[in-house]
Amino acid sequence: MTIAAVTALEAQDPITEDLTAEADPVDFYGYRDLLTTDERARLAALRDFLETEVAPIADDYWERAECPRHLFRPLADLGMYSAGFPEVAEFDNSALFRGWVSYEMARVDSSVGTMAGVHSGLAMNAVALGGSDEQRADLLPRMARGEIVGAFGLTEPFSGSDTARGIRTTARRDGDEWVLNGAKRWIGNATWADIVIIWARDVADGNVKGFLVAGGTPGFTATKIERKQSLRAVENADITLTDVRVPESSRLARVRSFRDVALILRQTRCDVAWQALGNGVGAYEAAVAYARTREQFGKPIGANQLVQSKLVSCLTEITASIALCTRTAQLQDVGTLTDQQSAMAKATVSERMRRVVSLCREILGGNGIQLDYGVARHFADAEAIYTYEGTYDMNNLIVGREITGIPAFA
Repeated sequence: MTIAAVTALEAQDPITEDLTAEADPVDFYGYRDLLTTDERARLAALRDFLETEVAPIADDYWERAECPRHLFRPLADLGMYSAGFPEVAEFDNSALFRGWVSYEMARVDSSVGTMAGVHSGLAMNAVALGGSDEQRADLLPRMARGEIVGAFGLTEPFSGSDTARGIRTTARRDGDEWVLNGAKRWIGNATWADIVIIWARDVADGNVKGFLVAGGTPGFTATKIERKQSLRAVENADITLTDVRVPESSRLARVRSFRDVALILRQTRCDVAWQALGNGVGAYEAAVAYARTREQFGKPIGANQLVQSKLVSCLTEITASIALCTRTAQLQDVGTLTDQQSAMAKATVSERMRRVVSLCREILGGNGIQLDYGVARHFADAEAIYTYEGTYDMNNLIVGREITGIPAFA
């Protein structure tokens, strides 16, 4: 944007000057400017909340492997769980805005970003895309307001990358009820969620269906997974379902097969790409601050060519990732995004994130493995983000199938 264009914009928009002052220096080509004035203002409010309420406690909660559940409702009050659904039109926003929300959360704490993303990206999208009109009208407003916490039960102990064909959890129709049996693993928020979306295979027709299972339903147990070394403040759970009975009214009415589940994952892979981007930026910002202040041989290490070269490499990876995420969000907004495009975004950005956090850890030397210096948590969290919502290899194979017309998953 030219100086003249900026001056003209400031003249017609009285708050642009303030927003420009708070512009993200990591956004090297100004992609954030594509947001509306209202969206930029809301994003600034989110950043302020994250800096004042989340950043000071993130390391301690991560180290204790404890979820900061008290942050869930304030994020709802900021309108961060809307996801653009018509049932919650008061929080209407774009996919591009929602991407920057994921970025901002992960930039400060990927655990908090995952807690929010599981709820708004996975659980709410499942209801929005798979639920009946009645289910949507009942649940989405309450979920957007943070009155109901959601979780998404897809992955199983013996089924991860092959989930489309490998779901072992079963659903059997018994009159006006369904009986669910099986197990799930790595389910975020499940230990404290009000509703868990359970995906199970109908024994009658072999198709995957979705069910709204309330926490505390007889036969349903969620046990926190311990000893994690990534996203430690997220309460992932092992779930067991033993003759869990739910009414037909709790089945997601519009889900008829795994193809419908894939529509949800198409959207959430984009969210995770933005999260990967934000996680890398969190490490990068810490490395820049460290390079400016840490002295060796009588000068800041940022004065060394090797350190500057690493920082430029990081910013280049980040900038390319912002461009890819932005275009993906634009395709979401016009409704033309494909599975292959979302898979490429998730795989590519998460790989770039891994390189960024590794370089940042190098810049900090020994201090790079200590929480107090701002990189170690992002470095560790990168491993989980790199893997979930489809591993790098599996997402690449989705794109490879598009290129060749030949599936190579096994």
